[in-house]
Amino acid sequence: MTRKVAITGVGVVSPLGVGARSLIDRWTAGESGIVDGLAPATEFEPTDHLTRREARRSDRFTQFAAVAAQEAIDAAGWGEEMPYDPNEVGCVIGTGIGGISTIEEQHTLLQQNGGEGGVSPLCVPQMMANAAAGQLAIRHGLKGECYGTVSACAAGAQAVGAGLRMVQHGDADACVVGGTEAAITPLATTAFREMGATSKEGISRPFDRLRDGFVMGEGSGVLVLEEVSAAEARGASILGYMTGYGATADAHHLTAPDPDGDGASRAIERALADAGREPGEIDYVNAHGTSTPLNDRSETEALKRVLGERAGSVPISSLKSSIGHLLGAAGAVEAVATVLALGDGVAPPTLNYSEPDEGLDLDYVPNKSRTLERNGRPLVGISNSFGFGGHNVVLCMEGGP
Repeated sequence: MTRKVAITGVGVVSPLGVGARSLIDRWTAGESGIVDGLAPATEFEPTDHLTRREARRSDRFTQFAAVAAQEAIDAAGWGEEMPYDPNEVGCVIGTGIGGISTIEEQHTLLQQNGGEGGVSPLCVPQMMANAAAGQLAIRHGLKGECYGTVSACAAGAQAVGAGLRMVQHGDADACVVGGTEAAITPLATTAFREMGATSKEGISRPFDRLRDGFVMGEGSGVLVLEEVSAAEARGASILGYMTGYGATADAHHLTAPDPDGDGASRAIERALADAGREPGEIDYVNAHGTSTPLNDRSETEALKRVLGERAGSVPISSLKSSIGHLLGAAGAVEAVATVLALGDGVAPPTLNYSEPDEGLDLDYVPNKSRTLERNGRPLVGISNSFGFGGHNVVLCMEGGP
């Protein structure tokens, strides 16, 4: 029998500011962190949160994770002394690209020196994709299973799912999980633009007929997961419950999703089965909603497959309309947004929605947030994440007590 898992702390760095409440409150209010076609975390200053030495010795993606994790751990009430045996606390942090700013900067130095050195001895530990997970483990003394997930835009959600499994099956009593990304760099932005993935207009408008690609964002989302009875015994404040995880592969194309939504729909079905929920019990969907022509149509088809006749009546919204696409961090930040939205009883809006597209006829909560009907039970939501390579991850959550 699997154990029930509580979410006791969340933390966020995003284009809407530093802090999880800043993310959900500003998104719910209809604010956008997108400026001039990009969504940087402009309110983040490393040395406001880290020592100069810590900031200097870590890539921006690791800095984001460190700050988001500190907020999550503080919110969980772990304080100065961890309430668990450190050997039984895991850490899984996903990223799509890792320390790309370090790679670009150090490669430039190598070229300037004619290939004869000048590269920092910290280059490898800063650029490696598992650096964020390793740094968090060191920083907080997390001695259980620790690693990074690298599955493109599904990486953050996959890290959450991996941590859920650890706690569900007794491989850990608690787990610090999430995703982080800092890829607004010359190489990454140019590469995505050249492949036609990003919006020429610099506007994120998921599910809208005029959508023409995603907007690049950056940031991190971290959650603390704990076995419920242990969390309750120590008097933890429970934000919600992570109840289900489903993951599949399209096995279709390296960058394009299956147009029929087959892989995505199977991931949704698996997450619901894991949570012991029926499609009719879903109250809210936090969509992957990238604002690309192919993804939004494929995701809509997947939701129709699973939700059936109820598909048109379930509120579905995309955080990417407000903060852009955080790539490997997206799924974790969106998981934080989902559990807070369920707790607040609100469906935040899909911004910039103006023209319906043929076949995309679901309730995308256009431009203005809406109250969710509780119906006398905890609200149930799913958060979808789909990544290049055909990776599909869906998380199922319940609002707090």
